[in-house]
Amino acid sequence: MNKIDPKKKHVEEDEFFFDEEEYDDLELLERLESLREDMEDLGVKTLAEVVQRINELHAALDQK
Repeated sequence: MNKIDPKKKHVEEDEFFFDEEEYDDLELLERLESLREDMEDLGVKTLAEVVQRINELHAALDQK
């Protein structure tokens, strides 16, 4: 009988097993890639631009 290391999460991606740290890295990579896509879609390149757009939208909504 094969024993599975309890410290490893079973992730079925191309039939590989990733340890918890690798899984966390893959999850972070996915989040960052999504963030990059969202920023490209919104036409912003920096965090400062994101913050500026947020502030502008808050101000516009407060005026309504």
